Amino acid sequence: MSAQAGVLGFGFGERREPALGRSFVLAFLMHAALIGVMFLGVRWQSHEPDTVTVELWEAPPPPPPPAPKVEPRVEPPKPPPVEVAKPEPRVEKPDIAIREKPKPKPKPKPKAEPPKRDPAFEKRLREQVAMEQKALEEQQRVLEAQRRERELRELLARQQAAAQAAARASALAAWTGKIRAKIRGNIPVSVVEEVRGNPEAIFDVTLLPTGEVLSVARRKSSGHRGYDEAVERAILKSSPLPKPDDPGLFQRRLELRFQPQDK
Repeated sequence: MSAQAGVLGFGFGERREPALGRSFVLAFLMHAALIGVMFLGVRWQSHEPDTVTVELWEAPPPPPPPAPKVEPRVEPPKPPPVEVAKPEPRVEKPDIAIREKPKPKPKPKPKAEPPKRDPAFEKRLREQVAMEQKALEEQQRVLEAQRRERELRELLARQQAAAQAAARASALAAWTGKIRAKIRGNIPVSVVEEVRGNPEAIFDVTLLPTGEVLSVARRKSSGHRGYDEAVERAILKSSPLPKPDDPGLFQRRLELRFQPQDK
């Protein structure tokens, strides 16, 4: 290492002189340049610069935007003031009650005087009332007599109708009795003796005004077939049947009832 230092030190000493010369040259050049710059600056200040007119065109500023429309603020209506009911003033009762004055009693009205009596008018009034009463009684008596007479006529009519009905029924019974008697005479006794008990057979017989039999229909059976057939043959055999004494009693259709024990 010491050897290198020696070498370096030796070299530095050999080149020291040329480096110093270059430094002087550089310093001179720098001073010359500085003097030249100062000279030019003084000269530039001694001459007035040429005036250059420059016209600048600038666009007009844009119009301001319209101001925003401000809606008027609508305030809500204020509620009407609520009137607070004032309490009624308390009326204090007096300690001593005031006695009311008694009301005056109404004066009695004067009694109306009764009208004066008129004897002649009262007599005429009594006579009129008596006449009206008498007429009313007479009318009631007439109505009562008419009612009794009407009831009597109705009673007599009912009695007469009943008597006529009874007479007609009796005459019909007599007529039908003659018819039944004739028919029974044509029923064989042997058939009647065969029937037990006394059952009833009913027949509908249609007649002519002359008494001749048109038809025979059995409505109800006696329960003994032989007896029913014997009665039907006897009816046809008995034609013509007896006629009523009164022609007004004739009936075209007769209901005839027969029993074995009839006599």
